[in-house]
Amino acid sequence: MKIAFFDSGMGGLSVLHHAMKVLPHEEFIFYADEDNVPYGTKSTEDVQRFVGEAFDFLLKQDVKAIVVACNTATSVAVAEMRRRYDLPIIGMEPAAKKALDMDGTKRVLVTATPITVKGRKMELLIEKVDKDHLVDRLALPELVTFAERQEFNSPAVTDYLRGELAQFDLGKYSSLVLGCTHFNYFKDTLRELLPDNVQFVDGNEGTVRELIRRLKERNQLEHNPQTVTYFYSGRQVTDVVELERLENCLSRLEKMYRI
Repeated sequence: MKIAFFDSGMGGLSVLHHAMKVLPHEEFIFYADEDNVPYGTKSTEDVQRFVGEAFDFLLKQDVKAIVVACNTATSVAVAEMRRRYDLPIIGMEPAAKKALDMDGTKRVLVTATPITVKGRKMELLIEKVDKDHLVDRLALPELVTFAERQEFNSPAVTDYLRGELAQFDLGKYSSLVLGCTHFNYFKDTLRELLPDNVQFVDGNEGTVRELIRRLKERNQLEHNPQTVTYFYSGRQVTDVVELERLENCLSRLEKMYRI
């Protein structure tokens, strides 16, 4: 049986990328809802419908677990998917607690999509972990657009990020939380703009760790040759150009992995 990774687009590849490193004997499916990306600027109702359609498809692909490698989809749809389906469903959430635990005195900047930043799930998370009111939030919707067209490092990306970060006194921050999986593609540009004292934090490692824990509980870890099958909104990706695009994204993520 296969492990499915689902995202609105190319961002979830950053979670798959980590899983491929630590689970070398699993068969993976990666489902990008390219017909409907981006999710972060759409209505909650639309995102819930898109996620439901993706799950309906994935449950027909002999999957043993689904990783919702999308913070936006997790925040608005995972609870309903868990009620609907009886298999491990692992979601993402911005790693605010992890960031606070790393320092506890300086401020933390959580970046995400608008729907995640404003969502009730985010409110509850911050309320739970941010007892000293150290967390600030910033929506960066344009990064999703840049990532989807593979514009990872350009003057436009730098200008956008510089403008959005200008409102914060970054010397007072210990970490920047990458609360959207698309944001991992931009760590080099962010590193140039951030002071050395600001560290990156994301939820990828913790999400994959939870996946492994759930599969061990069910005795479902495999020892097969690793494979990945890609789908765009339910259509298997076989086009050479698109497969090359996916490989380029993974190559980019390998470079960002070391930052």
